[in-house]
Amino acid sequence: MASRNVGRRRADPKRSLRRALDLPPGHGHGHGHGHGDHVVDTSVVNSDAIVARRVRIVVAAVLIPLLLAAVVAMIVMWPGGDVKVSSYQTATARGEVTAVKACPNVKEQCDEATVELTTGADKGAVIPVQVPKADQTSVPVKVGQSIMLGVQDAPKVADRYSYVDHDRTKPLLWLAAIFAIAVVALSRWRGFAALIALAVTAVMLTQFILPAILKGENALLVAVVGGTVIMAIALFLTHGINAESSIALSGTVAALGLTVLLGWFFTKFCQLSGLASEGASGAKALVPDIDLTGLLVAGMVIGALGVLDDVTVTQAAAVWELSAANPSANRRELVSAGLRIGRTHVASVVNTLVLAYAGAALPVLLIFAIQDLPGRAVLSTESVAMEVVRGLVGSLGIIAAVPLTTALAAMAVADRSRDLVASDNN
Repeated sequence: MASRNVGRRRADPKRSLRRALDLPPGHGHGHGHGHGDHVVDTSVVNSDAIVARRVRIVVAAVLIPLLLAAVVAMIVMWPGGDVKVSSYQTATARGEVTAVKACPNVKEQCDEATVELTTGADKGAVIPVQVPKADQTSVPVKVGQSIMLGVQDAPKVADRYSYVDHDRTKPLLWLAAIFAIAVVALSRWRGFAALIALAVTAVMLTQFILPAILKGENALLVAVVGGTVIMAIALFLTHGINAESSIALSGTVAALGLTVLLGWFFTKFCQLSGLASEGASGAKALVPDIDLTGLLVAGMVIGALGVLDDVTVTQAAAVWELSAANPSANRRELVSAGLRIGRTHVASVVNTLVLAYAGAALPVLLIFAIQDLPGRAVLSTESVAMEVVRGLVGSLGIIAAVPLTTALAAMAVADRSRDLVASDNN
């Protein structure tokens, strides 16, 4: 079948600036359908040039100022200077265990490991270090293992070091390497870009979000600003700067805003103080002015980001593919089909998110199960209520992301069908 030249139906004074789209013949394997038995290759519909112009303008008009505001806010709140508290600093070193024996004075209470230091100022020195007794810990210290040591001021080398924990650096690096290889092997260059985005996320968390909160900035504002910048970098770096990614980012930011509002409201409504969060009391001791309630909501925002990213990217891609498979589909048809896909996705993702939060609270739930407390008493306990609010607020954000992103994507691609599909009335 010869290819045919498809133009716009209505007169266009600037037609010379908009080339008619030439749809080459397809081979009938899901690339799209024309009228009757005509099958055409509609992969061209993914071009940004034919995405609805007004949608591109609206997205750009909203998204660009929003991203600029987030970048400016991040620059203003960027923590200058050192945020460390000197009284809480502990020098560390690593060493390899060469021998383990019972402690000479208190044999029943501890073991004594002979450790050769592999890092630190006394590297190469061999010192005795007291470690937990083998039958009193689930992970005993053994010969050949690497352990973490705390360093104190002392005149003798043997008195400077104390056992902290096992050194797990090597197995964690192996796991990270396997993960990186698997991602790149499956997704290739896009997977490599995703790993770079992951590194950027780690830098943002450690260099901006955490230090800014420690400096006394509003934890919720820091999380929103940092989360917006993280999502913009991750989406554009992984999926490219195009209309589809912009639609996904718009849906993510809108759902993120709803998550913030719901999280703040229900945290207040449920009278959650944030003190039940792990490490909250320690953070309050280090930073007396910190708002633990805001920190709790900020944690909800950060926790929901990754799942929101997954949902919005999937929905935008689904609508794009639906339009490519059937360019004649109108906006209502695309929204309906996209929502059918979204319902399936949300059903699994919401369950995953709730189970993730339940897993974090599992030790607490075990204690309540042992005590055989009534269900209402368990739910009213702040440590459990906090996880319930986290799970349900995050899930509501995910649910909202599906129709928001689907509607935006459908508005972007539905109108182009009239430019791509020619009638065979002639």
